[in-house]
Amino acid sequence: MNPLHLSPRSVTVLIVNWKSKDYVRASLRSLHEHAMELVKEVIVVDGASFDGCREMLLAEFPDTIFIQSEQNLGFGKCNNLGAKSATGDWLLLLNPDTVLRPGSLQTLAGAMEQCPDAGILGPKLLNTDGSLQTSCVQAFPTPINQALDSDWLRLRLPGAKLWDTQRAFTSRTPVEVQAVSGACMLLRTEVFRRIGGFSPEYFMYGEDMDLCAKVKKLGLRNYHVPASEIVHHGGGSSTGSFSKISAVLLRQSVHLFIHRHQGSFAAAGYRILMAVSAALRVCLLAGSSWWSPDPIRTERLRSLKKWKAVLSWSAGMESRLIRSFS
Repeated sequence: MNPLHLSPRSVTVLIVNWKSKDYVRASLRSLHEHAMELVKEVIVVDGASFDGCREMLLAEFPDTIFIQSEQNLGFGKCNNLGAKSATGDWLLLLNPDTVLRPGSLQTLAGAMEQCPDAGILGPKLLNTDGSLQTSCVQAFPTPINQALDSDWLRLRLPGAKLWDTQRAFTSRTPVEVQAVSGACMLLRTEVFRRIGGFSPEYFMYGEDMDLCAKVKKLGLRNYHVPASEIVHHGGGSSTGSFSKISAVLLRQSVHLFIHRHQGSFAAAGYRILMAVSAALRVCLLAGSSWWSPDPIRTERLRSLKKWKAVLSWSAGMESRLIRSFS
């Protein structure tokens, strides 16, 4: 199926690997099964994980372009490195833990041609069990919506203006949104290069928001395409110490985004509100975890450690925290 007037083999698929070899294999299998007629090349960048991904690609997907980074540059910089070699008209940025469903890339490509003002397109993301992954549509972070952000609230108040996502989840046609998830993004290669790719200041988290914001500043629009469905297995590594470092890095990246796009006053407000939010959660979790039965108690103690780390970050101790995780 060749959507509209899209030239065959116009898309460069770019995947960043970090200790995700098996996920990369599954993602490439789905790509070869459902969408290779649109794909000009596949580029995989390994962020110094040296997990055998090169050998797997040589054995199973020998046409894949493999780029080995000697350092773990982070998601954004690794994508920038891979994009330098892209020769396709369009870039499909894929997380390694994504699986394309039949027609998903074709539908995204068709939407790109139908929306001449499109900057970045993102599909509907599904969890492993087939349920909706609400993070596929995002509002730009503000101090207020970040302080109140939780899966519990999102599920119960999906139409709240804080999230600005309800229209996307009820529409059957492409709908303009502020930002889409970096798990799967389709955009023109020329646009990616014009905005300088991902901002290098972000190591993990927030770089997709920043990319969407930079695209909007060009006068282009970002769209969620609900008819395109992709499975995103994400979140499989968010336990233990990684949960703490990911929580800290997420807040650090959001703080950077707010400072860059909304100013230092808003960034200071975000840090203060996160301190209040984290302190409340620490108090609640500390009190409830002791009388909770297992495995609830174990989960609450894990959450308690995470929110203690966020509280420490709010107090300005992010450098010490990040060093302790490394």
